[in-house]
Amino acid sequence: MAAVIDIRDIHRIYETAAGYTHALRGVSLTVEQGEFLAIMGPSGSGKSTLMNILGCLDVPTSGSYYLEGLDVSKLDDDDLAEIRATRLGFVFQSFNLLPRATVLRNVMLPLAYSHVSFSEREPRAWKALAAVSLPEAYYEHRSNELSGGQIQRVAIARALVNDPAMILADEPTGNLDSATSEMVLETFSKLKRAGKTIVLITHDPEVASWADRTVHIRDGRLLSDEEERAFVAEHGVGKVSHT
Repeated sequence: MAAVIDIRDIHRIYETAAGYTHALRGVSLTVEQGEFLAIMGPSGSGKSTLMNILGCLDVPTSGSYYLEGLDVSKLDDDDLAEIRATRLGFVFQSFNLLPRATVLRNVMLPLAYSHVSFSEREPRAWKALAAVSLPEAYYEHRSNELSGGQIQRVAIARALVNDPAMILADEPTGNLDSATSEMVLETFSKLKRAGKTIVLITHDPEVASWADRTVHIRDGRLLSDEEERAFVAEHGVGKVSHT
């Protein structure tokens, strides 16, 4: 079986008024089916650029990105939009739910863009919400009536509803207190045990500790654990800073 993610020698260079910015420098990474990976790095390290490429929101300047064996780095905008709608699930720090829509409607929304018949949408939303252990009593609540942890679990259910190849979570606990963060991370762990592939961006070592594996990024390059420890020892800085 092909790895869910296989990126090979990815470079991303941006042209700005001040010149060229080399955001990613020869990044290669493989993520297997059912793996829970954390990506850590300080502000400006390139982790957001990497996340955007993994999420098909941006394309590399050079290199290849294979998603379940498909080289998505060669796809056009329409094909990338189709991949985002059907094969990827996104969870963000800011939740991005419709505040006046019910929980069910928020979770059903992605199905409207992926050719799922109307009759199938509600049963699939129920299944996704059950997977994140949100009680049925909340399904008809508006999202602005829920707690932060409940809202993030709804956001995770929305990411799950299309049965994606991978869930990308960008600082998903950044707006939550420690107890609520733990509840959300337990939800990710449950999904990992069920076979879901999860890639999580975080600045917090405690959050990263929930993952099967952590990779570090600095100055657009991925570092091994040994290289990261050597960098920290040489420069006398913490592993990461808040982004």
